Amino acid sequence: MADLVLGPVLRHIGDTDATIWVETSAPCTVEVLGSAERTWTVAGHHYALVVVRELEPGSETPYEVRVDGHLVWPPAGDAPPSIRTSGDDTDTFVLAFGSCRVASESAEPTAVLGKDALVAYAQRMRSLPTDEWPDALLLLGDQVYADELSQEMKQRVGERHDLSEPPGAQVRDFEEYTWLYHRSWSEDDVRWLLSNVPTSMIFDDHDVHDDWNTSYSWRREMESSAWWEERIVGALASYWIYQHLGNLSPDELDEEPLYGRVRNCTGDAEPILRAFASGADEEADGAPGARWSYRRDFGSVRLLVIDSRCGRVLAPERRDMVSDPEFDWIEQQTDGDYDHLLVGTSLPWLLPRAMHDLEAWDEKLASGVRGDHWARWAEKLRRAADLEHWSAFRDSFERLGRLLRDVAAGRRAGTSGRAPATICVLSGDVHHAYAARVRFGTPTAGAVYQLTCSPLHNHVPAAVRVAFRAAWSRTAEHVVRLLLGRVTAVPVASFSWSRVSGPTFGNQIATLRTHGRVAHLTVERSIDTAAGTHLFEKVAELLLTSEDRPPRISPAGAAGRLSK
Repeated sequence: MADLVLGPVLRHIGDTDATIWVETSAPCTVEVLGSAERTWTVAGHHYALVVVRELEPGSETPYEVRVDGHLVWPPAGDAPPSIRTSGDDTDTFVLAFGSCRVASESAEPTAVLGKDALVAYAQRMRSLPTDEWPDALLLLGDQVYADELSQEMKQRVGERHDLSEPPGAQVRDFEEYTWLYHRSWSEDDVRWLLSNVPTSMIFDDHDVHDDWNTSYSWRREMESSAWWEERIVGALASYWIYQHLGNLSPDELDEEPLYGRVRNCTGDAEPILRAFASGADEEADGAPGARWSYRRDFGSVRLLVIDSRCGRVLAPERRDMVSDPEFDWIEQQTDGDYDHLLVGTSLPWLLPRAMHDLEAWDEKLASGVRGDHWARWAEKLRRAADLEHWSAFRDSFERLGRLLRDVAAGRRAGTSGRAPATICVLSGDVHHAYAARVRFGTPTAGAVYQLTCSPLHNHVPAAVRVAFRAAWSRTAEHVVRLLLGRVTAVPVASFSWSRVSGPTFGNQIATLRTHGRVAHLTVERSIDTAAGTHLFEKVAELLLTSEDRPPRISPAGAAGRLSK
């Protein structure tokens, strides 16, 4: 008899529908609230994405998962998870977000990594009524670490490969990627959380490989290796199954040709997905690729998530964070009337000014403006220091800036003609949290912010903390610009930004709350007392929409501690 291997994971929700993702041990029929779906198979693994329709808007509906008629979720004695649909009768929306989560063996903190903030969030949710839960969760990259394995995973991979051969102690193929997802999503509290809170996701570099798609020369180097093709195929095929499919609405699933082919395949669909994944990787070389970016609407809040990894264009004569066709699509998604625009991108659009200048300068130098010698040196620096954020893709950086300026000015508004109250770029990656406010040459009606929160569960070396704190200072900005300018002029951004909160460090999760046209951000850090009792520490609190008073910021520790 088939059993549940992983899930259920509640993914998309609308006013009257929802999708629930599962992995099972054998081919079977999965049923949720009367909706049945036959599993499909990839490389001997079995999956289903069950679409539940005809739910009541603004309702809360408990659900169970049955496999071939047998109840497999919730576990005996546990209350069933629930689907909370959106509706027109509320103007409040709560989104939790974060990135960079190293999975652990259990919910207990470790000496190096500390308490997992996502586990802590789930543990606190269990003690709260459902009307105090977040409406959605956004995971902004590095859900799995393909190139940084635990000892247990190294041993398991080592049973299949010689780890002394390239790429060393890293996963090699689709099968080993499934192990990473099982490790990341099977912890009890995380599994409970994902069954109750609709979750959107996007990848970052460690989901594939550190520095993924950093530059043209990086791609040439990877493509010349004997192991890369199997790695990227396994990475993108598993991402499509475990993360991407659930980002789509039921209507989008109906219109997705690849999903139709895989879902209706009578045998193993691995060859279909292998061909797709190999082609999707070639987009960086200028070939037509896959669109991983997506959009979701939650009442008057629009979430637009941008792929800032696989969709890059990397050629000797051109560097773009996103291809022109995909950027055209992104611009189209900002048209219309809504109160808040949330732009999710794993890599921060805005960095500390000193870091921004360094990345923009390095890109210019690597282009060859000072000759081949300096270009080779700049490429080495780019890889060694991870200088490959939006700042290192100047054309795309400025294009996104122009788009957000137009949205904030109301130029892309619908019939109302009114600009959204806030435009917030949500990001992770850099292993600290901060908020920055944008100022354009001409004032805009909507406020534009960069909101960064990372990591959920990872280690931040002391030297890195010192560097990020220093990078936000005006002194560092002036010194860096002066030193870099002795080699070649530092490109100047067409707008300015300044820090209004942070930087804060540790395992952190952010919560963005909107009520009508008011928006509020909270950042919390998971900590452990000597007695081992879990506590959350509020490290930042920021009102994003008050124009008649300055933003209110709570310094680390000043806001007190909230027990679970």
